[in-house]
Amino acid sequence: MSGSTAPPVSAGVADLRFGLTDYTVFVVMLSISAAIGAYFGFFAKAKNTTDEYLRGGKKMQALPIAISLVSSQLSGIAIMSVPAENYTFGFTFIIAVLAMIPAIPIIIYVIVPTFYDNNIVNCYEYLELRFNKRTRQLITMTFILNQFLMLPVYMFIPALAFSQVTGVNIHLINIVVSSICVFYTMMGGIKAVVWTDVVQAAVMLISVVMVGVLGTMRTGGLGTVIEYATEGGRMHFDFGLDPRLRSTVWSSFGSGLLLWIGKVSLDQSCVQRIVSLPSYTHAKKSLLVAGVGFLIIMFFNAFAGIIMFARYYGCDPMLAGLVSKPDKLMPFFIQDIMGSLPGMPGLFISCVFSASLSSLSASLNSLAGVVYFDYIKPHIRHTEARANGVMKLVIVGMGGYCILGGFLVQNFKSIFQTMWTITGINMGAVVGVFLLGMFVPRVNGKVAMTSILFSVVVMAWIIINAQLNIKAGLVKYEILPNSLDQCEARGLHSILKAINSTTISLPTTPATTTTTPKRITTAFGSNRDFSIYDISFYWYKIIGVFLIFLWAVPMSYVWRKDKTEKQNPKLYSPFVRRMLNVSDTVEEPEELPLKQPERENDVVQDQ
Repeated sequence: MSGSTAPPVSAGVADLRFGLTDYTVFVVMLSISAAIGAYFGFFAKAKNTTDEYLRGGKKMQALPIAISLVSSQLSGIAIMSVPAENYTFGFTFIIAVLAMIPAIPIIIYVIVPTFYDNNIVNCYEYLELRFNKRTRQLITMTFILNQFLMLPVYMFIPALAFSQVTGVNIHLINIVVSSICVFYTMMGGIKAVVWTDVVQAAVMLISVVMVGVLGTMRTGGLGTVIEYATEGGRMHFDFGLDPRLRSTVWSSFGSGLLLWIGKVSLDQSCVQRIVSLPSYTHAKKSLLVAGVGFLIIMFFNAFAGIIMFARYYGCDPMLAGLVSKPDKLMPFFIQDIMGSLPGMPGLFISCVFSASLSSLSASLNSLAGVVYFDYIKPHIRHTEARANGVMKLVIVGMGGYCILGGFLVQNFKSIFQTMWTITGINMGAVVGVFLLGMFVPRVNGKVAMTSILFSVVVMAWIIINAQLNIKAGLVKYEILPNSLDQCEARGLHSILKAINSTTISLPTTPATTTTTPKRITTAFGSNRDFSIYDISFYWYKIIGVFLIFLWAVPMSYVWRKDKTEKQNPKLYSPFVRRMLNVSDTVEEPEELPLKQPERENDVVQDQ
């Protein structure tokens, strides 16, 4: 151990609550978000059209969109649960963050040009052009299902954090904040979403940087942080090939790559932002800036978990009974290192809420557009005013659902693992079928649709059985060990006082139950016979993509394309077009603006 001694934990860390300054900072942040929605909803001069509501009239600027893209990827899950993941299982998750480096060029040069060349305004519209309408509807159904599962989670994490530092009922917080988010999203449309994202991104950046700097200083410096984290096993990177290992370099990189490709370029909540830019050149610049911004914020955010571990190395607040589960560690840590600074805990909680509001507002706005254009418009007489009214009602309805969903989400044990598992059901299929359309010309709509069904059904079966194995104790992810034997030596007197005040003999490593089966799969190995149901959740997205191609490639020789069917070559990736020697006489993508396609412009204006 290092000879350096970290400064002691704040005296009142176990019972800190928000002060007046903290409440002021928090209320100001929410008020700014509501004010932006009110401005764009009531005062800004803009046409009352779906193009204006969903795409800002295609006059958005590259930098605000880049900032908005970064904000939309940093939900409360990222701010709260990613540090907890690194605290409990080590720094391997940083590999998933670094997967953004190859993801951005793939998005810029493979996927986005295909959208711009075909005047795509809804990413799922591509699937209808390339395959058929049923394929599009099948994917949009998985998108809607995913939003139903994830939206309540986005709001629960910040409500949990706020409840811990204020004592206010968690469901009351959920109602208030969800209502504010629904208000500015419903009234202001995409412009309100983007500009609130800009404000919220500033709060997030300030917060994560201050957490990193102050946490490192309070722990004794960067050298001490690295030393303690290395001694505690948190800086170990596992290169093992066993897919049952919870997180390895390979599974983290592959899963992270597919996650970023799927979320940034193939999820309508982000694509909607990208296509609101005037041209492909603007989109390319925006994505490059977004990639850099994401790497900076997520590095600080992930490293906060390592700083947090170094702070409590040998004096674990979870073992001391001060924190009930890893997802609650971050608010405890913030109160410890920043509680003495007026307004700083309030700023951090604002950061958590900013991240969640950004994800929630983007998802609500894009979900309203998908639900209306794919499932409501074909069955009603469409007018611009009616469309905007229906989309606002969808947003209000989903806001109410988020409030009710909070009662279920509070029972989840690991929010990070829950999120990664939920997205594993369909994200592999989504990424796979888009890549199938862009890279495999011989695949037709029938093959594409059945491959989606095959991937989603198999992944759902694997995940359901994996959850049953976890419930039965056959898979048990025990965290990396910590202890309580250094509290006095390191001057962590508040945690030591909590230990001495209990009559229970506290363990030096995480406790294990006596009913655990002898043969189990753990986070770091397995003595069981191999079972696909024991595979780590990090592999779910990778398997999902593999299943798409496993079904589609051979079936494309069984269900062949109609020889008389002529496929538009612009529906393939630019790389495939070159291989097929397709002459492309259209404008260069850099100069090609994304125009409103005529098929979605056949609207009747209200007089």
